[in-house]
Amino acid sequence: MKDKKGFTTTILHSDRLLKPEFGALHQPVHTSVTWGFDDVQGLVNVFQNKAKGYAYSRQGNPTTTALEHKVTQMEHGKGTVTFSTGMAAITATIQALIKGGDHIIASSFLFGNSRSIMQTFMDLGLSFTFVDATDVNNIKDAYQENTRMVFVETIANPATQIADLNGIGDFCEEKGILYVVDNTMTSPYLYRPATSKASLVINSLTKYIGGHGDALGGSVTDTGKFDWTKYPNIAPILRETIKPEMLGLTQIRKRGLRDGGGTLSPEAAHTISVGAETLALRLKRACKNASTLAHYLEEHELVSKVYYPGLKSHPQHELASNLFKHYGGLMSFSLKDGIDLFAFLNRLKLVVKSSNLGDTRTLAIPVAHTIFFELGAERRAEMGIPDSMVRLSIGIEDTEDLLEDFRKALEASVS
Repeated sequence: MKDKKGFTTTILHSDRLLKPEFGALHQPVHTSVTWGFDDVQGLVNVFQNKAKGYAYSRQGNPTTTALEHKVTQMEHGKGTVTFSTGMAAITATIQALIKGGDHIIASSFLFGNSRSIMQTFMDLGLSFTFVDATDVNNIKDAYQENTRMVFVETIANPATQIADLNGIGDFCEEKGILYVVDNTMTSPYLYRPATSKASLVINSLTKYIGGHGDALGGSVTDTGKFDWTKYPNIAPILRETIKPEMLGLTQIRKRGLRDGGGTLSPEAAHTISVGAETLALRLKRACKNASTLAHYLEEHELVSKVYYPGLKSHPQHELASNLFKHYGGLMSFSLKDGIDLFAFLNRLKLVVKSSNLGDTRTLAIPVAHTIFFELGAERRAEMGIPDSMVRLSIGIEDTEDLLEDFRKALEASVS
């Protein structure tokens, strides 16, 4: 029986066990754009998928390969393709696997940019139906004969709705539909979508996996749960040369990464790979901080509502408890009427007023005025996003220091 190691031990030693040159503990940063061959047949074999290797770094190089190996281990998958950003990963997945006339069901609570790119695909002729994914029955009601994909997030950003992940997985398996789960808000430390029968898992590596706000990246991981031989949109040439279990991921690498060009730089891949080693340690601390702050804010007289799955008041609290190791580092809250939102945020001294998620530092942003501004007031109302909502990405600061920053800012907000 294979010796199984824990999450952090596995990731920590991932590069070293691949035996980089000179006994290095990390895969070196390979900056070469192209690769030479002593025998031209070797070059031909790489192009024709008959041999592993590198021909041109737009499709990857040894540094990105090492990161892909690490993410695959995290997600207990069969393989991974990395991209320059999480959005590039989402765009490439749809671009590579969906054709005109196909239909996609997606969560109505998707992050604004994810919803925006899907609107762009709709403008190009693809068909989408957006539903409340917290109930699998809404997915079932939206199903059509031409439905090829269901796309959801684990925890929605910013109002923290949680998809009926297991129920959707069972339904997609029954219908033979691609089930794509964006795992960014939980990361593979808190949850592995493969356990809910997800076909593909997307991660914004910029967020918790990289974890330090210093490198952009994204990934798509094949869980091995989907039978690609039955998927009609696979290119015939790939069916002739690629192992059946790697058909989908290879098409994403060819038509999504190579043709789309959203290549992850080797420098960013190395930075993310090193950051990933402390994922479990960082996220465990961030979750503890988030839980403590959420309970504090829920009891505060100036706060009208707190959105955090770890609270018993959260509509999917029981579901989150059954699915996730912890409740995550993302939370939001709304101030009561009459409180100046901007003035309150400006009173926070420790918390950084900023976008992004999954940083080691706690970040705060007024949602309606920034990341969801372009959706308009009507769409924000449908998504449950009031003008007074603040989204927090909780960091790893000392808990009492974080609480004190909010105490002072709230106290000063009393008119």
